[in-house]
Amino acid sequence: MRRELSKSPTQPLAIAIVAAVAMVGWAAWLGWDQVRDVQPDGSETGPYQVWQVVGLAVTLLVAVCWAASHDYEAAAILGVPAGLGIAAYYDWSDDGSGLFMIGVFMIMIGSLLITGLLSPLIAFCTRHKH
Repeated sequence: MRRELSKSPTQPLAIAIVAAVAMVGWAAWLGWDQVRDVQPDGSETGPYQVWQVVGLAVTLLVAVCWAASHDYEAAAILGVPAGLGIAAYYDWSDDGSGLFMIGVFMIMIGSLLITGLLSPLIAFCTRHKH
């Protein structure tokens, strides 16, 4: 019989681990790049490059796969948005306009939706592999 998610005594620890991986992943992949790139036409891009965001996504996918395959779907679903939200808030909080909070919420909602879809799918696939 499968144990209930809410009854698992190690679930809070798993949430903390996944959130920590998300925060460290943000710092490693995105946190050091703070400079916008100026294009020849004068427009600005960045500060993040595509490879940095892909690297963070792969790092988070590994954490979600670990959590979901070990019956910690809730840890993946809650830990990734919490960790990314904290990291984004810390990284972007020097913005004087206050608009950075919109970006933080977008990061949290987007990661909640993605992990909410991926985590149960990964858990199902790892439980039913032949």
